[in-house]
Amino acid sequence: MMVKDPTAGPRVRPRHLVPAREFDSPQQEAYLNLWRTYDRLKAFEDEVFTAFDLSAQQYNALRLLRDVAPQTLPTLSLAARLISRAPDITRLVDRLEARGLVCRERQNHNRRVVQVGLTPSGEALLDAMADRVLECGARQLGHLTAEQLQSLVGLLKIARLPHESSVADPATTATPLKKVVVIPQPL
Repeated sequence: MMVKDPTAGPRVRPRHLVPAREFDSPQQEAYLNLWRTYDRLKAFEDEVFTAFDLSAQQYNALRLLRDVAPQTLPTLSLAARLISRAPDITRLVDRLEARGLVCRERQNHNRRVVQVGLTPSGEALLDAMADRVLECGARQLGHLTAEQLQSLVGLLKIARLPHESSVADPATTATPLKKVVVIPQPL
């Protein structure tokens, strides 16, 4: 009979011999793949935005303001249209205003409403970034076909639809899809 050494700890198998853990659910597997993909693709955009001393959210705000120029947007409407939530939209606008990329003004009839607009400097910065932003998109997803991109966009819209804000905003509300073609690709 073999006597166990009480001072010996549990036997640990080397990591390369431990089988890969299964996911807890298909939803978890999909989410973790989405997260990993985002992490890999974000590195490309970070490279571009860092070169122009902007965050992705700041770029997104400038792009949204260009879409409505020469009109302006209320700060809260701008925040609602951003791709990712901005818990402190005031600070984001402060930074852009300090660089002369946006301007803001309070409404006389309601001093609580602050309108934000793109300045000529903001427009010039977006123009200067345009080619780099297009190249970034090509590096990120240029290997996918048009059909694959359409399927991916459709599936992502379906995935987030129940989680979109209850306040209907045309910029963030997905339209119903007629048909989604799924083209499987190896991970």
